[in-house]
Amino acid sequence: MRIRMIIAMAGAAGLFLTGTANAYPIKDPVLTKNAFYTSGKLAQTRCAEPPIKNNDRTLARRYMAALTNCLNTAWGAHFKAAGLPFGKPRLKFVNKVPTGYCGLNVDPKEKSQVYYCRESRTMVVQIGQNWLTSADDLWLLHVTGLLYGAHLAGLTGIEKAFDEAPYANRNEMNEQIRRSSLQTDCLGGVFTRSVWSSFGRGAKDWNELLRTLRDSGDVKGQARTAGTGANRAAWTKLGYATGDPASCNTWTATPARVA
Repeated sequence: MRIRMIIAMAGAAGLFLTGTANAYPIKDPVLTKNAFYTSGKLAQTRCAEPPIKNNDRTLARRYMAALTNCLNTAWGAHFKAAGLPFGKPRLKFVNKVPTGYCGLNVDPKEKSQVYYCRESRTMVVQIGQNWLTSADDLWLLHVTGLLYGAHLAGLTGIEKAFDEAPYANRNEMNEQIRRSSLQTDCLGGVFTRSVWSSFGRGAKDWNELLRTLRDSGDVKGQARTAGTGANRAAWTKLGYATGDPASCNTWTATPARVA
């Protein structure tokens, strides 16, 4: 398998998934007209937001574990109501992601990174010092939500369709990787909306998260597989504004929106 996406995270971390890509415009109905897009808005969910503090890996892990439980509740009820098959992912914390995990070329230099492996439905999380020195709960909230978005893509067949589709050249491949990556950002925004009020969060926090996303994205001189920081923020904002997976159909978006 090929690396499906590498999302540049705060502190030079990354999200790595597996798969291939296909040429624009996308015609596969599994990607463009998936039943997931007609499943309706994600209902509001009440969850307690755990505390985190600087230099405390245990609390950071507990935070992501609690959010994963909340994601299971929210999306599990959503899939049941829509008549879609659902299964919970496995969440695994590691001090260091094993080399070759899930057939990937794991970068041993990364301090913090998250991976999703479709074959085992596992979300693997490595939280390093760069995510702990100035611990950011908003960042962990978004990372957990988008990582779960990769799991949703697996459940709905989007991941498999993407993995099996052809592409003509590296530019086409990277564009489709960005479509997949930005879709998970958008789904992260959908989930964030569903729990925002129960977390007692406001406009100041939301604007802070958007600023962080605008500062992320593809790094000049490296493969363009995450999307620009502006597009990452835009898709996350769209998912939050609608609360609806239908708004996260990046596969029919113009190339400019997934640049």
